[in-house]
Amino acid sequence: MSAQPVNQAPPDQVNIEINGLALQVPKGSMIIHAADQAGIPIPRFCYHRKLPIAANCRMCLVEVEMGGRPMPKPQPACATPVGEGMKVFTRSDAALKAQRNIMEFLLINHPLDCPICDQGGECELQDISLGYGRGVSRYVERKRTVADENLGPLVATEMTRCIQCTRCVRFTSEIAGSYELGGINRGDNLQIGTYIGKTVETELSGNIIDVCPVGALTNKVFKFQARAWELIARPSIGYHDALGSNLWLHTRRGAVLRAVPRDNEVVNECWLSDRDRYSHQGLQAADRLGQPRLKRNGQWVEASWDEALKVAAEVLRKAGPELGVLVHPASTNEEGELLRRLASGLGSAHLDHRIRQLDLADAPAARVFAVPVAEVPKVKAALLIGSDLRYELPLLNHRLHQAWKQGARIFAVNPAAYHFNYQLAGAAVVAPQQLVERLLGFAAAAAELGAAVPSALQDAVAGVAVDELARTAIQALQAGPAVIILGEAAVLHPQASWLRALAEFISAATGAGIDELPVGANAVGLSAQGVMPASGGLGACTMLTQPRQGYLLYGIEPSLDLPHGEQAQRALRAAGQVVAFTAFASDDLLEVAQVLLPIGLLPEIEGSLVNLDGQRQTVEAAAQLPGEARPGWKVLRALGAQLGLDGFAFDDLAGLNAAGTAVRAEPGHGLAPRPVAVDGLVRLASWPIYRYDAVLRRAEALQAHPLTRSAEVRLNPADAVELDIREGDALQVAASAVLPARVDAAVPPGAVWIEAGHAETASLPPYGAVITLSKA
Repeated sequence: MSAQPVNQAPPDQVNIEINGLALQVPKGSMIIHAADQAGIPIPRFCYHRKLPIAANCRMCLVEVEMGGRPMPKPQPACATPVGEGMKVFTRSDAALKAQRNIMEFLLINHPLDCPICDQGGECELQDISLGYGRGVSRYVERKRTVADENLGPLVATEMTRCIQCTRCVRFTSEIAGSYELGGINRGDNLQIGTYIGKTVETELSGNIIDVCPVGALTNKVFKFQARAWELIARPSIGYHDALGSNLWLHTRRGAVLRAVPRDNEVVNECWLSDRDRYSHQGLQAADRLGQPRLKRNGQWVEASWDEALKVAAEVLRKAGPELGVLVHPASTNEEGELLRRLASGLGSAHLDHRIRQLDLADAPAARVFAVPVAEVPKVKAALLIGSDLRYELPLLNHRLHQAWKQGARIFAVNPAAYHFNYQLAGAAVVAPQQLVERLLGFAAAAAELGAAVPSALQDAVAGVAVDELARTAIQALQAGPAVIILGEAAVLHPQASWLRALAEFISAATGAGIDELPVGANAVGLSAQGVMPASGGLGACTMLTQPRQGYLLYGIEPSLDLPHGEQAQRALRAAGQVVAFTAFASDDLLEVAQVLLPIGLLPEIEGSLVNLDGQRQTVEAAAQLPGEARPGWKVLRALGAQLGLDGFAFDDLAGLNAAGTAVRAEPGHGLAPRPVAVDGLVRLASWPIYRYDAVLRRAEALQAHPLTRSAEVRLNPADAVELDIREGDALQVAASAVLPARVDAAVPPGAVWIEAGHAETASLPPYGAVITLSKA
């Protein structure tokens, strides 16, 4: 008699059975993981694959046998680890009875208001109660009610519907890292809410709507606008930062009513930042442009497309080689390619998408991340240079937060004490004018490792003292794997070329990868398309300090999108020949332009963007264009044909992409002049998270969010005492604006933090300029 074959599992696997199906699953995994992998359904409410296990809803109870003996009572599948020889029964009488009993308990206090609940039609509680609930409730006592909390302008609450699954609590603590929600009281008095009645302010707050399995937390902006079955889901991507988060746009009759995340593990996992989720409100702004306009005798009149294109062609032809072309860095690859062809056809070398960079000495083209986003949670050390990462790129910050939870050490060299959701292992906070000097200390520490200092940096690094913070940070980076993140406060710095060169040397000395945040959703793609100055051409800011005879503005509001709004307006007024491709008829464009051509925004057009990992993502039009607005590439095609230029004879984007040839601008290797010592306060300018572009500035709910502050002057307490300034004082700033004062210890001595993106600050000198303050 031959021996029976034995199914030997690998050392890291165990043999189990679920409903008679033999499986090999990893040691340490839970029953629910094994069942999901095998496609065996187990009902659940509190379990979420991205959140820590809580096992408090008990909906996933299953019958378990170990060693041929059944366990005395059903076990929660989400919290029961698998074991060799385990047998699991998800549909046995005991398991079904337990699941049905739990379902009955969960429903005893739940209100029967599905007809008016926004979650109706996509509710996990509805779905599971259909399979496991009773047809008639046996509970006749009075149901409990819970007062609703005001969580802010983004999330609506109906807390009587809450089943205390704690998914939202675990999200805010483990993913957002803000610890804003929690359970109050115990037993049948347990309530979920904020501890002190404040609003939820995390930049990822909308995700608690997605994880909530019932209608307790819903989208306040979407509330009562439509039912789930009325919506059409269209795949799209976020266009407010370079991550390119994957999302679904839910539309009805051509209007975007809601955005929800679309799973993509290498980009945004299953999460979505609030600015990508709620920005769709800006698509229906009151000043949305739906018809071409021409300025005649100082008055704006609506015109036909033929007439507007003819006038635009005359303006551009007249400017010719002296035309300056400023392109918003969220423009698609196809729009960028056509703008490059247009500028080339007119003989102009002055083309740029780097509209906010002040230092272009090394002609930086946006680069693909050296450490991909999906690899950031695996790093053991990180150095942030000029980065308010939490608000610059929220979901990259989430990945770094996950690394910190696994023990990564994070260091920072910043022009302000930014508010992170993790504890820094060390930080150097200095005024903007001292940022290069402080980073030189880190470079000197890196030089101690024996790496050869580049010749351009040798004199600057020589003799610089190395402190314990710099040496500790460099040692942590060398131990690796590690990442150096150059944030916007570094990329937009007046000496950005120095900060970049020093970061590259530290990277070479330690082996850490460099992730430089692209400024704009498609900065990487536009750099690859050659939407940068040709030989002898001027960069974006130089085009405005050395005015051109005419300008083409593509998707730009000059006073709010450019680092020195008033200077930009002066240059545009002086030119007197401005053609604006725009989605909005903003006041600054109405003042300086001669032609307004209405174009669509990314949710309304087809095109492609390249994200910070170099991934090209293509989208289709999801929403209907307003009025006579057209996709930008179609308007550019018509304008190129009107001008008689080559390269515009194609019918669709497939024809354009087939004919297009990417022309990458070669980066230079120069450095800006070393900063001279300044006497006075220097401006730190940053773009607020919800005023980053024209669409966000028109999203009403985001503008009502606590993270959107009004324009103000924030200065260090010591500077405030020296200048006799108190909280709330009205200050005359640089003789051109009056703003309230705020005393803030996060601002280092010698700096004054005044955010850009506000009409009240458009007249102020840019980032790094000396600012004078006096009481108004």
